[in-house]
Amino acid sequence: MSTDYRPLDTASLEFGEDGTPYSIKYDDAYHPHAGAMGQARHVFLAGCALPEGWKGRDDYVVIETGFGLGHNFLATWEAWRADPNKCRRLHFISVEKHPFNASDLAEAHAKSGAPPDLAAKLRAQWPLPMPGFHRLHFDEDRVTLTLLFGEAHMMLPELRAQADAIYLDGFAPGKNPDMWSPAVFEALAERAHTETRIATWSVSAWVRTALAEAGFLTDKQAGYGGKREMLCGRATTISERRRTPDDRRAIVIGAGLAGTSMAERLAARGWDVQLVESASQPAQGASGNLAGAFRPLPSADDGRLFQITRSGFLYGLRHIKNLQQEELNVRWAPCGVLHLARDPEQEEKQRMVVEAIKAPQEFVRYVDKRHAERIAGAPVSHGGWFFQMGGWINPPSLCVANLARHPGRVVARFSTHVARLQRVGKLWRAVSADGKLIAEAPVIVLANAADARRLAMADWMALRVARGQVTHLPEDTVPALKTVVCGQGYATPAIDGVTCAGATFFADDESTHVRLGDHLENIDKLHKMLPGFAKNAPMDRFGGRVGQRPVSLDRMPIAGELPSVMSGKGFDLNSVPRHAGLYILSGFGARGLVWCSLLSELVASQIANEPLPVPESLADRVDPARFLFRKIRSPLVAEI
Repeated sequence: MSTDYRPLDTASLEFGEDGTPYSIKYDDAYHPHAGAMGQARHVFLAGCALPEGWKGRDDYVVIETGFGLGHNFLATWEAWRADPNKCRRLHFISVEKHPFNASDLAEAHAKSGAPPDLAAKLRAQWPLPMPGFHRLHFDEDRVTLTLLFGEAHMMLPELRAQADAIYLDGFAPGKNPDMWSPAVFEALAERAHTETRIATWSVSAWVRTALAEAGFLTDKQAGYGGKREMLCGRATTISERRRTPDDRRAIVIGAGLAGTSMAERLAARGWDVQLVESASQPAQGASGNLAGAFRPLPSADDGRLFQITRSGFLYGLRHIKNLQQEELNVRWAPCGVLHLARDPEQEEKQRMVVEAIKAPQEFVRYVDKRHAERIAGAPVSHGGWFFQMGGWINPPSLCVANLARHPGRVVARFSTHVARLQRVGKLWRAVSADGKLIAEAPVIVLANAADARRLAMADWMALRVARGQVTHLPEDTVPALKTVVCGQGYATPAIDGVTCAGATFFADDESTHVRLGDHLENIDKLHKMLPGFAKNAPMDRFGGRVGQRPVSLDRMPIAGELPSVMSGKGFDLNSVPRHAGLYILSGFGARGLVWCSLLSELVASQIANEPLPVPESLADRVDPARFLFRKIRSPLVAEI
């Protein structure tokens, strides 16, 4: 994706003279007066031979151009639910340049005859109107909706997926030619296979010609709602349909945020997971802190770090809410996060970033010093960003909730150290120091922080440890913060009687002992953000905790299948030979809470051969094989 940030131009609900939802911008209706649901069933489902087409399938993928008001998705989901022979998992992927807000969707759905229960579930998870990929899960994760907010000709080439059915919707070709362009059709053809079906209500000669040139064979059939004809057809590609694995067993090593999130995402797909952890219980390493800040990191140019923290934040927020709805207790508080500037120059840059990205105010807004003090409930040094949807999370509670979500699917083996890995046939084996078999499966994910390098025998990987000490200040010795405050360090509202402040950052320091000097460093950073905040806190009452965080030298996480070569010479990322079935999930640094859910979904999608939840360029950016192609010269610095 381009790093030129393009704020979305959202849609507003208008109605034509006949009461049909109408776009003034494109001078066209969103669906025929005869009905959106009727068109969806006749043109798109029947036109793509559904529900018969997914009968007995393990998974089925629909790609749509033009989500609009969501009727095609709702009709497909409704048909899937009603079909006793439905596929095990349904993926629906849709591009939308001008998304509606949830209230407009509610009004349109009430008038269109959309299934009210499904429409309400869709709106409950409806994402903020921000560019990029947004993945939503329904029906115990058996139905997945991936929304691509942006221009179709830019988003589709970034989609790593293979379609079983393609719905060509959107405004009329004469009104919105970009949606029906050769570039769009070529991108769709590249994501088709020999059995892919395609359908659209348009029978324009120009559309038929462009589809034929892209590799689709179409013919006219009876149309719907006053339209005499519609188009149905097939792809003529020679690409075979990708298959999902038959043996759904995996080993995950590590039971922190990365490992438990990974186990949960695989279990959600019906995989049986053996979770192996050397400690006696989950979240004993860097994931064991009392609380961590949960917020994204904006930038004016929409760089990769902003993209992945934004997507991880929004996906992680939906994940936590889903856990809560299932009465799985995640300790967290959406109290907001105030990210203060370190000086007036940085504060001005933060203000300019907010102006540039034009994000919804609930995602981020600039606040001056006076406003920041009202939000924090304490004196502050400068203004900065306020993330209203952010807050603090207790990492151990998230780990426990992940493990409890799919009873019977995840078997945890604690106090078990993996000495080495073995490949025997198509299986990976985790072996103890005395040579005994711990577990075996066709897939293994190394989510054991920096120790993953040892098990993968990957000394070339730019992954190191960084010691981080958090200081615990007694609640009665400091002012009561109303929100998380971060910048040069961070501080939380009181949790279990203490305010957490931190954290130090010392690369390659493996000591786990709490140090007074580190406490003093944390207090110094705290006072630079919140002047005099801890002046009355006696040092003899300081508590704290040390965690060893896995950090990549380029500050990006590491997620994907491990390469089986030591150099990238002669390859690109797509052609690098891999250790089949050997994956890594690490390098989160101080951003484990923001990245763990999304990147586990990414790796699980790779393992299951499903559509990816992030743009292909972003998946490449976190690919472990990236380190084979360039020398990482960035210094290892603290992540704020």
